[in-house]
Amino acid sequence: MEAALSGIRVIDLTRVLSGPFCTMLLADLGADVIKIEGPEGDPTRGIGTIREGLSWYFAAFNRNKRSVVLDLRREADKAILARMIEKADVLVENFRPGVLEALGFPFARLEALNPRLVVCSINGFGDAGPYRDRPAFDFIAQAMSGFMATNGEEGGPPVRAAAPISDLAAGLYAAFGILAALRARERSGRGQRVEATMLGAMLSLFGYLAPEFFATGKPPPRTGNDHPILAPYGLFRTADREIAVAPANEAIVRRLFAALGLERLLADPRYATNAERVKRREELRAAIEAVLVREPAEAWIARLNAAGVPCAPVLGLPEAFADPQARALGMVVDVPHPGHGAVRMTGFPVRLSATPWALRRPAPELGEHTEEVLAEFGVERPRDPR
Repeated sequence: MEAALSGIRVIDLTRVLSGPFCTMLLADLGADVIKIEGPEGDPTRGIGTIREGLSWYFAAFNRNKRSVVLDLRREADKAILARMIEKADVLVENFRPGVLEALGFPFARLEALNPRLVVCSINGFGDAGPYRDRPAFDFIAQAMSGFMATNGEEGGPPVRAAAPISDLAAGLYAAFGILAALRARERSGRGQRVEATMLGAMLSLFGYLAPEFFATGKPPPRTGNDHPILAPYGLFRTADREIAVAPANEAIVRRLFAALGLERLLADPRYATNAERVKRREELRAAIEAVLVREPAEAWIARLNAAGVPCAPVLGLPEAFADPQARALGMVVDVPHPGHGAVRMTGFPVRLSATPWALRRPAPELGEHTEEVLAEFGVERPRDPR
């Protein structure tokens, strides 16, 4: 079965996370991703837990790629990269703005080398604006976007998301932009430049919080695990542990109150509308928990879901990845890495019925495919830069 992106060749100049995540998504869908690494390799080769000589962090985001070592400080290796660019479909980089130009590859030259090339840049703040030259990491993007300011408990400090969400979101948007540019190329015959930024990605992810701010001019309060504009909605105590309950509209609220035997609350004007319930969130929580604490979480999860009320346990990573639904979705895969054993990692989160993702190769050893790839491009292998 031919993969969705079979025949698409990607030159991957990215490192660490945002870029490798983007190119992994393309590789999982069948693109031939050629990871260009300097003699020192991607920094993540030495970060995180190392087992059997392999960083599982690196392995998780570089599967399905081939590794070529080029030292872009050397003119001979820059010439090799130029030859590769001439025959590629996509080039992805996540340097700070200006670095690719300083290496001798401004967009004008890339376009001259290959008018059909899609060039994707992933960075913190973009190629324009006052912060263009600032370094950026996920923590910075979370802080500057307002994301941290919306997280945390009322009266408490801002809180970052534990996962590096700005890196991952920027990588997702980059992959989305690349696919759009490839589709446009089918009509125009020409490539274009795509840019995805960590700050822009974060600013796009506020959902209902941004419209509420634009409509009222007021920043959303920090509400911890409670929903800022809906009640009841959040974590509630049962006899043994908390459960997440998410009645997102009036119909579900009615089902929740019926399942709890609290129909009388809807007849009380203090709780009859969402606006009133938000004002009295803690009073309402006390009434609901007075019922929930009579039975354990497992019983309530079954009962409320059966009644059409979204309800779930709060799982840690061990439970979440062991959950049968995660396994049914194929979100846990064990990838054999010759010489390093099997590496467990997350699967691919999108399902395509005719052209599904496939695991074709594990993360490469540094420079593992240099000779193979350069032979395909008809160029001689450079002298070992190490």
